[in-house]
Amino acid sequence: MSSLRGAPVEGATIVITGANRGIGLAFVQEALAKGAAKVYAGVRDLGDITPELAATEAEPVRLEVTSTDDIRAAAAHCADATVLINNAGLHANDRLVKASDPDAARREMEVNFFGPLETTRAFAPVIAANGGGSIVNVLSVAAIAPTAFMGGYSPAKAAALYLGGIARAELEPDGITVTSLIVGSVDTRMAAHVDGNKEDPRDIAKAGLKAMSRGEWTCDTDRMAYESRARLALDPVRYERALGKLLFVSDLSTTA
Repeated sequence: MSSLRGAPVEGATIVITGANRGIGLAFVQEALAKGAAKVYAGVRDLGDITPELAATEAEPVRLEVTSTDDIRAAAAHCADATVLINNAGLHANDRLVKASDPDAARREMEVNFFGPLETTRAFAPVIAANGGGSIVNVLSVAAIAPTAFMGGYSPAKAAALYLGGIARAELEPDGITVTSLIVGSVDTRMAAHVDGNKEDPRDIAKAGLKAMSRGEWTCDTDRMAYESRARLALDPVRYERALGKLLFVSDLSTTA
């Protein structure tokens, strides 16, 4: 692992995609609570900002991660950025091969892989020009093993995990660290269909910012993440088969 340290939250200027709610909003709130100098909150529609985001001191910025024009405009506007948090995500809740919507996986790849790729390409020169900093990619336990019941979401997040590793090698000479967050089940709108214990988004944000500041390459942010990692290491075939069986479960639960 590189000895390069990540950006401290205090005094940082942070751009967060998908910041309107859920984990993205939690990163906004936590970054400001920990002394960030400025937070740019990337949202798809400036006319549809949640009251929770409006109540913060963050500056909303139009940033639809599938729009090259939005990304370029945001990079130009946020010229003082030292941290980029790629949080925006899409789970189409469909299968992969036996999909009801054959285009769902393409949309998931556009948001979950090509979105972070394009924002990283746009913001890396900005961060480098400001003396270096950090990029954080918010991923999922679905990135570390084929997760059949998550359809195209799992391969898209796996691709984003590899993106983080490759970007880290390319950007280290520019003083930029890249941290990939492996996240379990969190109490957000995306996981509303899942029963059982779910993590508080603020706890994920706390763990993510701490990992970023340390310059960690990969961080398992919560109990489900590190337990999944352990089960995968202990018996990969059994773990993958267990994930496959969840295709046929009518009610998903974190305690299953």
